Amino acid sequence: MKPMQAAKEHRREDDYLLDAQIGFMLRQAHQRHATIFASHMIEDLTPTQWAALAKLKEIGPSSQNLLGRLTAMDAATIKGVVDRLTKRGFTRTKSDPADGRRLLVALTERGAALYERARPIAARITEHTLDSLNERERTQLMALLAKLM
Repeated sequence: MKPMQAAKEHRREDDYLLDAQIGFMLRQAHQRHATIFASHMIEDLTPTQWAALAKLKEIGPSSQNLLGRLTAMDAATIKGVVDRLTKRGFTRTKSDPADGRRLLVALTERGAALYERARPIAARITEHTLDSLNERERTQLMALLAKLM
């Protein structure tokens, strides 16, 4: 019996059931996805590192600040992600010629090659995460999540 079913059997009308709360359910879904990601992704990439690489491939060189906003990472997190990717040779940074206070981040050739190798794996990770949903349910889930953002 699933935890949600067990909780419903013992439910009173005024109970707060953790298993029925959106935050708890989203966290469990995220944990499942993170486990799938970690078991399949190459080069020990973390989800945040993959997000930065994928976004840089999508938009090209970017300020570190904008990259953080586009990947939903705060300034400290994106700085750490970029530092680790740069140390591994996947990104490079330089001062923005138009504004020396701004740091520009770009993929290196090695980073672009890693993206090409990891892209089909990332697609399979998504498929595996959503494997219990049919196509209509996947579309509906993505639309509903987009409304929450």
